[in-house]
Amino acid sequence: MARRCPVTGKGVQVGHNVSHSNVKTKRRFLPNLQTISLLSDALGPVRMRLSTNAIRTIEFKGGIDAFVKATPDRKLSAEVRRLKRRILGAAAAKQAAT
Repeated sequence: MARRCPVTGKGVQVGHNVSHSNVKTKRRFLPNLQTISLLSDALGPVRMRLSTNAIRTIEFKGGIDAFVKATPDRKLSAEVRRLKRRILGAAAAKQAAT
């Protein structure tokens, strides 16, 4: 499982630990990824591994459905584009059933 957020694109960065004597050793800065279950109006619960910044953005935009519908495909990763197609298909099916 990649340490990359599919919404924001945040990933691992590298840098140095710097000691008191100024000796530098390599280290990795990991993104703050959380596995959460987002509630989609069309699909129900959707589990994703997102950065905390992405969680805040999705909640601000009004949920996962509103976020993916409002965001152009070119700004979304492949994983989120697949989710968008599933959400739009399920919403269309729900609309046709009523």
